[in-house]
Amino acid sequence: MTEPPFLKVYYDAVCPICRRERKRYERLAGGATSVEWVDVTSNADRLRERGIDPQAALLSLHVEDPQGGLHDGIVAYILLMQRVPLLKPLAWLLGLPGLKGVLAWGYRHWVRRRLAREGREI
Repeated sequence: MTEPPFLKVYYDAVCPICRRERKRYERLAGGATSVEWVDVTSNADRLRERGIDPQAALLSLHVEDPQGGLHDGIVAYILLMQRVPLLKPLAWLLGLPGLKGVLAWGYRHWVRRRLAREGREI
C-alpha cells in the first residue's frame, strides 16, 4: 500500500490543546500520515512565503495540499482527517453543508477566546 501524498499542516505549537490534538492525530494514524507539522509561531517567514498571514495562522489551522493549494479552518481539518480511516466518517460529517458553516463559526469563536485566555489576543 502506498502512502498518501504529503500534507503540510500549519498549527499553533504554543497551544497545549493544539499539541495534544496533534499527538492524538498521530496516535490514531499509527504514524503513517505523510504529514509535516509546521509551527506557525516560529515560522513567520515560511508562512509569508506561502501567502499566509502569521496572525491569521494563529486563528485557524492551515493545510497545504500536495498540489500547493492552501486550505484553512474546517476544510483543513477535513483534509487532515480524511487520511486516517478511523476519522474518515467524522471528516464526512464535518463536510456537510449546514454543519460546516456552524462549526466554522464556533471554531473561530473558540480560537479567539483561547488566544485571549493565553494573553495572545489578535
